[in-house]
Amino acid sequence: MPILPINTDYRPPKWQFNAHIQTIYPSIFRKIPVPYQRERVELFDGDFLDLDWSFVRKSHGKKLVIVTHGLEGDSTRHYVTGMVKKFNDNGYDGLGWNCRSCSGEMNRLPRFYHHGDIDDIRFVMNYAIEKYKYEEVILVGFSMGGSMTLRLLGEKPETIPSQVKFGVAVSVPLDLFTSVFELYKPGRRFYMKRFINKLGKKIKLKSTQHPNSQLVSYEGYEKIKNFEQFDDRYTAKMFGFKNALDFYRKAGAKPYLKTIKIPTLIVQAKNDPFLSPECLDLGDAENNPNLSLQLLEFGGHVGFMLPNSNETWVEQRVWEFVNEK
Repeated sequence: MPILPINTDYRPPKWQFNAHIQTIYPSIFRKIPVPYQRERVELFDGDFLDLDWSFVRKSHGKKLVIVTHGLEGDSTRHYVTGMVKKFNDNGYDGLGWNCRSCSGEMNRLPRFYHHGDIDDIRFVMNYAIEKYKYEEVILVGFSMGGSMTLRLLGEKPETIPSQVKFGVAVSVPLDLFTSVFELYKPGRRFYMKRFINKLGKKIKLKSTQHPNSQLVSYEGYEKIKNFEQFDDRYTAKMFGFKNALDFYRKAGAKPYLKTIKIPTLIVQAKNDPFLSPECLDLGDAENNPNLSLQLLEFGGHVGFMLPNSNETWVEQRVWEFVNEK
């Protein structure tokens, strides 16, 4: 596996002088509009997914980038639209899809999504290829979306369509177990509190939709203060794990890296406040020639902004990666 040298040339804007600013500023202020066309797709289990397409021409192209957002994100997040625009500008159609209950409307079923839940991303991949007959597809995932993308590529690599040529994962908690507890550390808990508050609003809506379901009961939610408590009560029960710790051990992408069969780039920042040190190496996948790990000193969590540019270093690097193979 090529472990690429730490990129000493990349520097964030000077005023982004720490990891938190590098993470938070683009999340709030960076805006990259793209001309999305929404399609609602019905699923076999009675639920739906909302897909946001950005076509380069009315007749559609032959190439597509599929971008998967992070936890409690959606297709309009700056890192999704930025990557879609980068590829649109170079002749690719773009697809930003929304995990269940992330598109602005609550889904019908009680279930949500999680880092290791790859049924929906597999459906999206196959659906897009079949509908528009794409000849080249690139899968890009950020944070949790990176986990989903890597697991999709590695869990059953023989089922990946030949049209899928490259994979990319950025700011991904490769070792989910240790990464979760990074946000328990002083100075980082506010990230976790924000996630718990956002998830709580959806649990409240779900409990109204399904008042007799214990899977999404909102009663006593104010007692939940961290991920372990949330995942014990909801994620584990919803998806058949013993408890939160069992979920963290089994849902991560790291064990599946060694079986990935297509060229795949993983980009991590060493100062990412969401990632543990265990997320900065690839364990027993180090001999997989299909993987490239690129570590940067800076960038924060899905930040990587460039001075005097509205593009990110990651968008430029991913485009280079796709064209250097």
